[in-house]
Amino acid sequence: MKRVDSRTELEHLVKARYPVIYINSSEEERVEHAVLDIRDALNAKSATPRKLLFWSITEGFTGDEEFTDLRDPIKALDFAIRYEDSALFALRDFHPYLKDPVVVRRLRDCHRAFKDSERPKNVLLLSPLMRIPAEVEAEVAVVDFALPDRLELHALLRQFRDAYQLTTHDDDALDRFVEAALGLTYDEASYVLAKSLIRHRDFDINTILSEKKAIIRKSGLLDFYESSEAFADVGGLPVLKEWLRKRQRAFTKAARDFGLPVPKGILLIGIPGCGKSLTAKAVGALWQMPLLRLDVGKVFSGLVGSSEENIRKVIATAEAVAPAILWLDELEKGFSGVQSSGQSDAGTTARVFGSFITWLQEKTSPVFVIATANDVSLMPPELLRKGRFDEIFFVDMPSEDERKDIFRIHIEKKRRDVDTFDLDALARAARGFSGAEIEQAVVGALYDAFEDEADLTDERIALACREVIPLSLTMKERIDDLRDWASARARSASGLPIGPRDDDTPDDTGEAAGGRKGMSAGFRNLELEGD
Repeated sequence: MKRVDSRTELEHLVKARYPVIYINSSEEERVEHAVLDIRDALNAKSATPRKLLFWSITEGFTGDEEFTDLRDPIKALDFAIRYEDSALFALRDFHPYLKDPVVVRRLRDCHRAFKDSERPKNVLLLSPLMRIPAEVEAEVAVVDFALPDRLELHALLRQFRDAYQLTTHDDDALDRFVEAALGLTYDEASYVLAKSLIRHRDFDINTILSEKKAIIRKSGLLDFYESSEAFADVGGLPVLKEWLRKRQRAFTKAARDFGLPVPKGILLIGIPGCGKSLTAKAVGALWQMPLLRLDVGKVFSGLVGSSEENIRKVIATAEAVAPAILWLDELEKGFSGVQSSGQSDAGTTARVFGSFITWLQEKTSPVFVIATANDVSLMPPELLRKGRFDEIFFVDMPSEDERKDIFRIHIEKKRRDVDTFDLDALARAARGFSGAEIEQAVVGALYDAFEDEADLTDERIALACREVIPLSLTMKERIDDLRDWASARARSASGLPIGPRDDDTPDDTGEAAGGRKGMSAGFRNLELEGD
């Protein structure tokens, strides 16, 4: 079924004579233009013209008729009920007055009066915030007015191009600028295009993207993440990396024509520091798609209804920017209170979680979700059900070959010749280390070398490894439990069997596996000198 856009949805509600319609949008002027167009379209086909009156607390009623003395919200609703002609009443910023029980009661009176009226009348509540009292939820229809789509932004760019006689951009070039501007409001897009023309005398994608990043971050809910990590910076995890590579072109029109569905997303569960978040960052660079990071904790607000509104804003922004990647880090911490939500927060967490998983299940927009989690015991079971994600991967401690790959990556990042290092010996020295612990060992050795005015060597890295107590030792029981859970419920990201490994268990002396037993003879001698 074809998706109905916001303007068409609003037009259908007005035609169907819904008495009270709540329009949630921060773009008041754009919504009002849409309402004007709807009114004109209705009047063109009807013998009975419908008037349009806008109301605000500062100006009273304006529009087709003016009653500037009616600034009180209760008097405004009284006026709408008594009004004898067909009309649309657009009430601006009406949400603060819905805390008053008298206003709420009068709004319900509007619903009853308009429903039985011979002449069609509608009250449109225009607001940037969703604040619907429980008393009127059943009587109010809601329209979340979407951000400008590609067609609207393309038309805006053509207007700027023609007005400033920019002859170098054809429609294909404009498409690239449209992709960059998706997720902005109409006014924000207009301002940033003007800024780009002033600064460069032309459209500039970097200027548009920088403004877009600032605006998205300003919401406090999403971060426009800079994908500086290359896919080659992720060590190991060959099965996961191959799975992601195969879906690199899955968001193109060619994939749709071939019959491929839009990928939904993946859930990465595993041990902290083993590359889950790094993979999310690298996918953005590999697929060349915007990477939006959501801190689930930011969604929850102390104001009644704000949390539910925040998750709707997150979803709307992600879909407006699509195709895009939505990254949810440490998902279990944000939704860990779902089971007790009814007692702890009046059901807010449960409602937010319900909105999110319903969208995850039903979404058709090209938003690829990458969720990461460290503690599966805190995850709601509904999130793990088949259909929420395309695949659930388990990211385990790196094997010896993967540790060699990780050492190679970090040594090359420090601008050293990797051929001068014994990667086999280093991988044995770092038995039981996570990728993050390997990185810190290299960094620690680099600090020591800098202090001694020497260069980075195998021996220094080996000594740095000895100073680390790996997570595989300090959290052995939790890691074993996680592996037991994942062995039958998740796919191995590295392709190796999920379970304890011989190369990441403590040795007989109780030392970490990265200690003396795993090192070559030369490293062992050096350690003895350092004791």
